[in-house]
Amino acid sequence: MGEDKVAAAVDAAEQLAERYRSLVEHTPDGICVHERGIVVYVNPATVRLLAAESADELIGRPLTQFVHPSSVPGMLERISHLTTKGAASDPTEMVLIRMDGVPIPVATVSVLTAWHDHLAYQVVIHDLTAQRHAEAAQHLAEQHFTTVVSQLEEGVVVIDPEGRIESANPAAMRIFGNEGSDDELIGKTIQSLPLTLLDANAQPLSPTRHPIARTLATGETITGYVFGVDRADGQRRWLSGSSRLLNPGDRRSSAVSSFADITEFRASRRQLEYQATHDSLTGLANRSLILSQLAGALATSEDLPVSTVLFIDLDGFKAINDTLGHAIGDTVLQIVAQRLQRALRSDDIVGRLGGDEFLVLLSGGTRRVDIDALVARLRSTMAEPIIARGHRIEVNASIGVTPLAVGDRRTPEAVLHDADLAMYRAKPSGHREGSASLSRRPNSTHAS
Repeated sequence: MGEDKVAAAVDAAEQLAERYRSLVEHTPDGICVHERGIVVYVNPATVRLLAAESADELIGRPLTQFVHPSSVPGMLERISHLTTKGAASDPTEMVLIRMDGVPIPVATVSVLTAWHDHLAYQVVIHDLTAQRHAEAAQHLAEQHFTTVVSQLEEGVVVIDPEGRIESANPAAMRIFGNEGSDDELIGKTIQSLPLTLLDANAQPLSPTRHPIARTLATGETITGYVFGVDRADGQRRWLSGSSRLLNPGDRRSSAVSSFADITEFRASRRQLEYQATHDSLTGLANRSLILSQLAGALATSEDLPVSTVLFIDLDGFKAINDTLGHAIGDTVLQIVAQRLQRALRSDDIVGRLGGDEFLVLLSGGTRRVDIDALVARLRSTMAEPIIARGHRIEVNASIGVTPLAVGDRRTPEAVLHDADLAMYRAKPSGHREGSASLSRRPNSTHAS
């Protein structure tokens, strides 16, 4: 029985040794054993790592032949502290030299172990070449990314979960009115910067309501929002921005806000919108805007924002153009427009339909007696002499009145038609269309 146990133990030991040899032979990491500075064993992975033809090229050679001179002192220092069987060094990076002289970055662990009834150093070698290439590629990509971001016309700011600025590219610095180093911004919160945030309607915007705050709180990506900044130098810049997490899978990720300066574009668009809705000669609302405002008033089911429509036509204006020229006629129209604006309330809307025809939308509730008084005052104001390029000109106005009522079912065009008819009835007979003569001619005597 005793012999059976011994045989079983020997068999188990041989099986364990065989499994260990198989593991060593097939592991992707290199394994080398050196004794008194001489290589006595290498596994196939070490042969490949050192670019040798076979293990025989390596065994029997000094270990230092395969270690870069800069790594030798550290290696000797580490193994000098391994004094007991099983003692191991900490994982350490070093550089080996292949058979063809090419250096290889590796990480090694040395263990003092039994080797043929005496002690030797077994070294596990992990090749870092692929890792170093990946790190170099990442570093290069980061350099490229930094270069690209720094050259963008679009501002880019990275903000940490606590709302502090981690980085800002030069474009962001310019937009914020800070041409210095980004170190002046790093670590600061938006609240502490010398600028005021505005929403799309130019109202103050708390940093806690800015879309990037929502991105940090919820992880949501937000694009295409418009906001403004009032800078310390007094400039207001309008920006179109987007915000997203740098690492969407990380709830504690910083967020990146990118924004383009659209100040000039916004101003141009507003100018185009203004030009599309205002008369170029007088600056008053044009026919399109007047009808739009009137349509909005008629669509209101409660208190009407517009109570009365006035249609104003200048009597004898054609004679001014015919006798004095269109340049003076344009001056007369501009002065009439200014007089109308001064004579009416700020809530009233004054527009020019074209030619010498003007339309007024009176706001709020107005009594008929007040309307009559206003019409008389407007006619009196219009009749005041106009001095244009040395000419003294007198112009009368015919004014038609059309009231609106809650539930008024007329279209804007119908209201305009009714106001036009009322104006025609109010016009002196000699100035009505089809009259053979004008009852009044402009006084073209030069002003003294």
